[in-house]
Amino acid sequence: MRTSSIGLICTDHTAASTDRAHTHTMQAVVAWNSRFFNVLRYAWDAVRRALAFAAVPRTGDAAGTAAAPGAEAVPLSVNYHFTRQCNYSCGFCFHTAKTSFVLPLAEAKRGLTMLAEAGMKKLNFSGGEPFVRDGGRFMGELIRYCKTELRWAGISVSIVSNGSLIQEKWMHRYGEYVDMLAVSCDSFDADTNRTIGRRQGSRTDHVSKLYEVREWCGRHKIAFKINTVVNTYNVNETFAEHIERLRPVRWKVFQCLLLEGENAGEDALRDASRFYVTDEQFDGFLRRHAQVRTLVPENNDAMRDSYLILDEYMRFLNCRNGKKEPSASLLDVGVQHALRGSGFDEKAFLDRGGIYVWSKQQLSKDELEW
Repeated sequence: MRTSSIGLICTDHTAASTDRAHTHTMQAVVAWNSRFFNVLRYAWDAVRRALAFAAVPRTGDAAGTAAAPGAEAVPLSVNYHFTRQCNYSCGFCFHTAKTSFVLPLAEAKRGLTMLAEAGMKKLNFSGGEPFVRDGGRFMGELIRYCKTELRWAGISVSIVSNGSLIQEKWMHRYGEYVDMLAVSCDSFDADTNRTIGRRQGSRTDHVSKLYEVREWCGRHKIAFKINTVVNTYNVNETFAEHIERLRPVRWKVFQCLLLEGENAGEDALRDASRFYVTDEQFDGFLRRHAQVRTLVPENNDAMRDSYLILDEYMRFLNCRNGKKEPSASLLDVGVQHALRGSGFDEKAFLDRGGIYVWSKQQLSKDELEW
């Protein structure tokens, strides 16, 4: 009986050891497959960016840098912050001056026409919160203008929003003209979102709204994207499960950025220093989410000078000196003259992967899952 019991115990022990070894082997295989898949994905993305870049007509070097003699700079991808108003109060935000100014619709259309004539191929609407202005109708009319009256220019249109004010009726009216909608989400924990400032009073359920907007994007055939700012309050959080459920075509992950006079320094309207994370902390967050196939990381070095930012007066914002210094308005001096004061670095734009598949018509069905 004793020998039989010992034999049984040994058999159980051997089986358990075998199971553990099998589990470790499977985990290693899964991890290797994940890394291999990501290498293939990054290579394919690089090919697609190269093809997209080759298809863009180019007449000179970067906007804000010296072009070839006689050539004009091309404002290829423009981020239009047409309003500074916002219903949230995110502690790290670097758009701090909340003026109520918005251009008349006709003037905004004139400026977009000028940009299209200068070679703009991608236009991103942002803020502030772009849906604050009359429920998004002002922006919607500009988007429709880009896709109808400026159809000859082939402009891809995207939006960055906190999502809280989006209504499905807006998508019924304007969704067909939108290529991509990005919703900012810095946490899937309600308390963390409240601490960060992603809320309006006490009634905002940011995560539930995010899922609702995701469903609407699928219904109205809009490519869905998520933007996340890594900061001290979410740097140890794990997003992978939610990101896999939400299936964005891109998950853009930024390192919290400090700009002098905006969210840092003596004259700043906001102090975001308590939100700042080091490069090492940011890299740790990225390593923890390396298996998420749609992850697109962007640290402070990649962000700086790599965006053409157009403010509510249609002035380009130069961030080369660590703060935002406006150019003259392109409505007054023309696109080329305004670009000279933009501080834009085309090499930094290309290095951060600024050119990718912008049009929803060029995305695969597997990516969109419509």
